[in-house]
Order: sequence, then C-alpha cells, then structure tokens
Amino acid sequence: MTRRTFVQQAAALASVAALPGAAGAQPAWPSRPIRWIVPFLPGTAPDMTVRAVAEPLSEILGQPVVIDNKAGAAGNIGAQQAARAQPDGYTWVYSATPMAGNMRMYKAPGYDVMSDFIHVSRLASSDVLLVVSAESGMRTTKDLIDRMRQQPGKLNYGSGGVGSPNHLGAELLLSVAGVQAVHVPYKGTVDAVNALMGRQLDFALPIFSVGLPHVASGRLTALAVAGPRRNAKLPDVPTLAEGGIEGVSLLSYGGQSVPARTPAPIVARINAAVREALQRPAVHARLTAGGGTPSWSSVEDYTQQVRAQIADTEKMMKLARLEPQ
Repeated sequence: MTRRTFVQQAAALASVAALPGAAGAQPAWPSRPIRWIVPFLPGTAPDMTVRAVAEPLSEILGQPVVIDNKAGAAGNIGAQQAARAQPDGYTWVYSATPMAGNMRMYKAPGYDVMSDFIHVSRLASSDVLLVVSAESGMRTTKDLIDRMRQQPGKLNYGSGGVGSPNHLGAELLLSVAGVQAVHVPYKGTVDAVNALMGRQLDFALPIFSVGLPHVASGRLTALAVAGPRRNAKLPDVPTLAEGGIEGVSLLSYGGQSVPARTPAPIVARINAAVREALQRPAVHARLTAGGGTPSWSSVEDYTQQVRAQIADTEKMMKLARLEPQ
C-alpha cells in the first residue's frame, strides 16, 4: 500500500466513524428494553419477587424491564435461554436456590451456573416454615417428631418435586431427628400445601410466602421456622433449634444474574440499580408482606452464596439417597 492510499483510507474511516450510529459509536446502556427471564410460572413466589423489583428498575434505568416467564424442567429451560443470550446487559435471569441445586440434581442441566453467568445481586431471602394441618392436633415440632417415632415410616410429607429445596430440606430434618417419613412429590409447592390442607399429607416445608396466608387463615399450624431466628411475621413461632432440632437451617433466596462476559461497567450499574430499588419503601413493603427480606448483595457475595448452595445440595442429596437425574 502506498502512503497516499493509506492516508486516503484512513481519512475515509475517520469520516465514517464520525457519523451518528456508526460502528464504534456505541449508544449508552441501556438504550432499549431489557428482558428479565423468570424460569417459573406467573404468580409463583419468584415471579412476584421479580415483579416487585422490575418496575422501579425500569424507572431507575430509564428503559422498560419486560418479564418473560419461561417455566419448565425445574427452572432449567429459562436458565438455558439466559445462558445462550448475548452478554450485552439486555437479558437478565432470576437466579435462585434451585438454579444452583440443579448443578447436582441433573446430569445435563444445559448450563453451568458458575461459568455461564455473572451473579449480579441477591434480591431477597425467605424463611421456610414447618407446617401441618390445623386439624392434625400437633402444635410443636416435638409433637411431629414423636408421632413419626411412634409410627415409623407411616407419616408422609409433600414437596414441589424430587430434588426441590423443600424435599431436600425435609430429608435433612428427618436425618437430624433420626425419624422416617414418606416423600410425596407434587408439581409445585402450592400443590403440596393444598394437599396438606386436604389432609392428604402430614407435613410440609414451604417457603414463608406460600405457607403464611394459610397459617393466618387458621387452616395450617406453623410448628417452626426453619431458619436461624424467628420471623417478625410470626413472632410466636419458634425456630427448629428452639424446638429441639439443631443443625437444620433452611433459607430460600432469589437474585439476579446475567450471561457471562457481560461488560463489568454494565454489571456494576445493574447492581447499583438493584440496591437503589430495594431501598424504596414500596418495594420493601411488597417483599416483606409475605415474610421475605429484601437483601441486596455484592457480586462477590452472591456468587459465593450460589457456590455454597451447590455444596449444600450435594450434602442433602446424599442424605436423601438421590442420584442425579
């Protein structure tokens, strides 16, 4: 290439780069709507959490945040779609306890929760309730454990499916207490709670927002909070530890993740926006109405929580004698 040709080509490239919308003149993020994948059905606790936060995030970021429910395969379908999305900040996914647990529950979940995503922030955490039918006559954790000892293998409990967090949590509880019960899996925790109220089950371990309305209505009795401390929504309900079951602390959480390789400045801006949204009184009120706790975190802290959940799931699967599906 001659010097004259080089100069001409350089000038042409410079003039193109100066044009509005030309390559290299990237618009500020975000400049268009954002898609937030929720790997669960509308009306579920994860969906309600996302809807509580999506509207203020739209206001903060200046672009619509559109919720896209992609349920199926214990959350794997939505997670797979998010993992394959462009890492440009315009696709988010609601990541939660099951998303990490699926790394051990499934031989081929279709994604790797640690390498395919950046875990931006936790949104909220929720206690888990040990509940029985109000007609059961049981009022304490001891009542339930004593009944299982008197009738080994005769009582049953329901969960949202094989390998779901409330299934594995129940198996951990049974192991620590040294008792047995029969597992009855359902398509979702709501179905299991409905069966419990219909006296088809003896107990269940739903997350707080699912169990609380029925405790408040008098149809279910809360025996214990399966967490480190009592919940302000049910201050008279003791923890499992207070009821004599040490070493069983179950906590459900949900957060926000984006595809791996999303630029760090975008990740930082999303994290800051989540923090601002969770500080709004209206958002706080919606998330705490069902007994949850708004819970912003750094990228590092949330990533560590996801990693720890994988190890916890492996431990509980061994107790439940479950093999990956």
